Amino acid sequence: MESAVTQVETYTSHHYPDTEKAPDIGYAVVEKHGTELDVRDMKRMGKTQSFQRNFAFLSTLGFSMVLMCSWEAELATATFALTNGGTAGAIYIYIFTFFGFGMAIISMAEMASMAPTAGGQYHWVSEFATPRAQKFVSYMTGWLCVLGWQAGSASCCYLFGTEVQGLIVLNHPGYVPQRWHGSLLAIASVLVSLFINTVLEGFLPFLQATILFLHVLGFIAVLVPLWVLSPHASAETVFREFNDGGDWRSMGLAALVGILSPIVSLIGPDAAVHISEEVRNASKTIPRIMVGTLIGNGAMGFIMLVTLCFCISDLESVLETPTGYPFIQVFYNVTQSTAGATTMTCIMVIVTQCGAITNMTTASRQLFSFARDQGVPFHVVYDIPLNAILTTTVFSILLVSISFGSTIAFNQLTSLGAVALLASYMISIGSMTWKRISAQPLLPSYFSLGRAGLAINVGALMFLILGFVMMFFPPAREPQVESMNWSSVIFVGVLLLSLGYYWIARGKYVGPVELVRKGE
Repeated sequence: MESAVTQVETYTSHHYPDTEKAPDIGYAVVEKHGTELDVRDMKRMGKTQSFQRNFAFLSTLGFSMVLMCSWEAELATATFALTNGGTAGAIYIYIFTFFGFGMAIISMAEMASMAPTAGGQYHWVSEFATPRAQKFVSYMTGWLCVLGWQAGSASCCYLFGTEVQGLIVLNHPGYVPQRWHGSLLAIASVLVSLFINTVLEGFLPFLQATILFLHVLGFIAVLVPLWVLSPHASAETVFREFNDGGDWRSMGLAALVGILSPIVSLIGPDAAVHISEEVRNASKTIPRIMVGTLIGNGAMGFIMLVTLCFCISDLESVLETPTGYPFIQVFYNVTQSTAGATTMTCIMVIVTQCGAITNMTTASRQLFSFARDQGVPFHVVYDIPLNAILTTTVFSILLVSISFGSTIAFNQLTSLGAVALLASYMISIGSMTWKRISAQPLLPSYFSLGRAGLAINVGALMFLILGFVMMFFPPAREPQVESMNWSSVIFVGVLLLSLGYYWIARGKYVGPVELVRKGE
């Protein structure tokens, strides 16, 4: 054992002169560089350890679970699925999305085990795509991830602001909600997230583990009153009543348009990947976190959705609630108490703010990694990615500020977050699919799909392509100009902007695979 420890110490000291001595060969845990396995992975990928590896399994699980917050997101976005699909459509499209997204999450978990880096998708594309295309395709994937997570960070803060507005409406019926009220509350949420991610950064692992318990206990605290106090609709109504609020003239198409709700509830499985350089034993821990989050959050989201559907006696009145959120109206209808509904909604608001904090953490880490590979024009390394956090803060405030003039315009921009992330999932899984089809050797992995890998990858791609296309659909067959889904136009615009920077800085970005080759 003594000689083995000496070997690890020599290895880490040679590659990272500032490291502390590893006390144990089994985990060889040092405060900054993690286990021997973490050191080996970073060396292979040609990366320098910039963060403290202070996330253990429980805190990482809390981080991932709270960021996805599936049961909370399902309640918050239920309007989309109930309008286009109704109760039956919402339930069946959730089940379909769970299994489709499940294949995508499992596919990415395998890649995360092979290459546990904060870069995530764009790094995987660089390693697994065809050599002729890897540089350009990985660059575009990196920009898609930046767009997805930056928009997602702003969206979560805006959700917090508007949920607080809903609470005010509930408690003060004479209050007239104004767009700028919600915008200012959202900016306050951004600033709180900034404070936690900078001044209290060292407490993030403890905070995430604590919030995990709130996430689970809050689920029980909301669920029990709905089960006990609410008059329940019949199973016939819940499981067989569809709604075509968008006048699509097809219940199946209407339900597919409502897929936005379960996608938003289950999106973000790559969040844990983007903090993998802060997680101990990352190549083993991250895949387990991703699969565990899928199962845990997916189950809670489904139970909450079915419960909500059974508690709706009049769908039209719930959708037209003055609070702006059907779940707040359902809480009030069930409890017949403003105080009770307020308490239940406060659980949602608190977890939403915690989700905003983790969204900022993820967005800043992903941006930091892409900047480290010269994909964007700024990068300074501190113990925390301070420049990336500040950039995420500014970008979130700018996005939220759009809602001062138009809530619809803000919704169009933030919907790009989901579209961009779906595109990055497609490209990275597509690269792995190509590698399998061409019978090329895969990197060693502690989480391997084995012979089922190709079938799972193809199934994931089919689902992601469908979800990507449906996210561009407007909420109704004949939308007004102001309610039209302009995401496709803005999506293309952002891609053109990234192409412009690629042309300007084409000599700087070479792709992470070049560093991998140097590290081999």
